[in-house]
Amino acid sequence: MRNPLRAAIRPNFQHPAMKSYHLTTFGCQMNEHDSERMKGMLESLGYREVAARDEADLILFNTCSIRESADNRFVAHLGEAKRLKGEDPARIVGVGGCWSQSMKERVFERFPFVDVAFGPGQIPKLAEFLTSDSLTAQGYFEFEGFSGHLPMKRAREFQGWVQISVGCNCNCAYCIVPSTRGREASRPPGELMIEIEGLAADGVREVTLLGQNVNSYGRDLPPEEKTTFAHLLAMVDAVEGIDRIRYTSPHPKDMREDVVRAHAELDALCEHIHLPLQSGSTPILKAMRRTYDRERYLDRVALIREHVPDCALTTDIIVGFPGESEEDFRLTLDVCEQVGYDGAFTFVFSPRRGTEAALITEGLVPHEVKIERMQRLVEVVQRRAHERAQRFVGRTLEVLVEGTSRTDPSRLRGRTRHNKAVNFTGLGQPGELVMVEIDRASSQTLSGSESLLARAGAA
Repeated sequence: MRNPLRAAIRPNFQHPAMKSYHLTTFGCQMNEHDSERMKGMLESLGYREVAARDEADLILFNTCSIRESADNRFVAHLGEAKRLKGEDPARIVGVGGCWSQSMKERVFERFPFVDVAFGPGQIPKLAEFLTSDSLTAQGYFEFEGFSGHLPMKRAREFQGWVQISVGCNCNCAYCIVPSTRGREASRPPGELMIEIEGLAADGVREVTLLGQNVNSYGRDLPPEEKTTFAHLLAMVDAVEGIDRIRYTSPHPKDMREDVVRAHAELDALCEHIHLPLQSGSTPILKAMRRTYDRERYLDRVALIREHVPDCALTTDIIVGFPGESEEDFRLTLDVCEQVGYDGAFTFVFSPRRGTEAALITEGLVPHEVKIERMQRLVEVVQRRAHERAQRFVGRTLEVLVEGTSRTDPSRLRGRTRHNKAVNFTGLGQPGELVMVEIDRASSQTLSGSESLLARAGAA
């Protein structure tokens, strides 16, 4: 049954005879995965992807609401969709994802030219709308299921996302995810293994397991299906053809020793862990409702370094959360110095509607202070990342070839098991695993040449 939320009636609404679509994605890897599912679903309905919006009969946006910058960029793009809709009223404009879920019926109030809006759990409803004879705009915002059941059009044939869970049971003060993706729900392991075995049979050699908190996977499953995340990793590792396993994102409070040991024991599990810090100050972590403190976080880092010394660690850090003093920020810098991250996503705090932090009125950090702190943070992160990257110089590393270098068409690009980008000279083809001798390293990328005498394998 359709959700009754709707905008103005459009008596002349007709579905296009020439079915083409253009999809723009904002936000995280979960959104990238959802977009691949949207594309697969649309192409199963007979739609074809086009490169430009003005060529499309269906203009789609898969939105993010984690950061204000994503909101602003999306709204700017939506302005172009409004113009194109004005030029051709039969053109369909659809808005999906977390921003749409957070806005719900207000999408139609603010943007009456939008035909269909849906949340992350309602992607299949897009197909229902497109195949119906509806004369009204429709909104679908219930939490119903996984996009992982839909067909998928992968960006690269040899890499695939696998959604192992949706939603989140955490209550971080700054985060809107629980209200846009619902409570945590895990997919049964048997279902996941069928999907992953199918991906391997289809030529996928690297899979990335996705969840808002992958470490808590399986806790909500019935007793007969209950599986730990570490056990799931072992099951995926046993699938023939899967050479690399990645996952995102874990939560420090749930990072257990069995998962850390899996990185040392499972051949396919890559030497890279993204472990969000957010702040190095225990009082700020408490205000953020992160449910771990500075000591617990550093203990997890020590555990990782003990079992997987060469593991690449990356993180997320928020600057300027309400109440953050200079001492609190100094503690964050201190953690960055201690850990030596291989990379970090750094963000200036901005309140998101519908979150606890948006209601805080005391202890707000001035914008100019946030910017100054961000500059200092980036300096520390990049300096330590550059220092850490030097350990790869002189080594020969396995690289999964992804294509041509973006900066030099005569070279190739790919990624190591440590998730470091590499630009290199060589003969490898996309999807091949090759060995690359590293001769230079910056904070973000490595450079080298393919070792033709030590090929890691063929596609």
